[in-house]
Amino acid sequence: MSALSHLFDITGRTAVVTGGAGLLGKQFCTTLADAGASVLIADIDGEAADRLANSFTKSGYSSIGCEMDVTSPVSVSRMVEKTIDAYGGVDILVNSAALDPKIDPNSRFSNSGSFEETSLDVWQQALDVNLTGAMLCCRAVLKAMVERKSGVIINIASIYGLVAPDQRLYSQAGKPPQYKPAYYSVTKAGILGLTKYLASYYGDKNIRVNALTPGGVFNEQGDDFVRRYSTRTVLGRMADLDDMNGALLFLASDASRYMTGANLIVDGGWTAW
Repeated sequence: MSALSHLFDITGRTAVVTGGAGLLGKQFCTTLADAGASVLIADIDGEAADRLANSFTKSGYSSIGCEMDVTSPVSVSRMVEKTIDAYGGVDILVNSAALDPKIDPNSRFSNSGSFEETSLDVWQQALDVNLTGAMLCCRAVLKAMVERKSGVIINIASIYGLVAPDQRLYSQAGKPPQYKPAYYSVTKAGILGLTKYLASYYGDKNIRVNALTPGGVFNEQGDDFVRRYSTRTVLGRMADLDDMNGALLFLASDASRYMTGANLIVDGGWTAW
């Protein structure tokens, strides 16, 4: 193995991916497993997590599934215990679990997404999952990382945590107005704040904490939405599912060993103008 390849090698390390059975979560799990890590796939849909883990095992990877509710401290603690029992510790945490209303064939807004119609229950649920959930997972995993005197955390943010959504993208001719909801931007901005705080707090303990900020990922959205979204990016297209893989592995591996408290933006140039 070349010196350069060695930087990206995570063989023998253990990774936990929350929301691991989700759209990007599956990609993150596959990337980490391909690079040699044992992967615990944590998801609110335990059956989906088990199915994915079983498929990895059949392909020769080391992986187990785990049903986990990121809003429950007890559930999160049990997930960490399961990881330690199976693999001896946690080296990498990827916080990918989030409520993210999308425009695609398999997902619908629960309401128009308008700020005026945002209910307190929906707002609180988003805070619980997207922000408090990430905090709970970090808190539980960091206890184990401190004991091992090493670790890497990657918090998945969003371009909408950096800039406001262009709500014009979500309007469709002949249909009621739809909006990307405020809670998504607010919680993803909070993820960036949490990342910087934890990076500073654990900097002297050989634990690195960074954020990965994806742009919009193509998921069979309608042609009109894809065209309008693509015109907003410098590269003129939405992200493919595997466009985050290299950035994730970079942050998870020793290739980024002098990075902490940073935000790696992979958005096709969306935030460049």
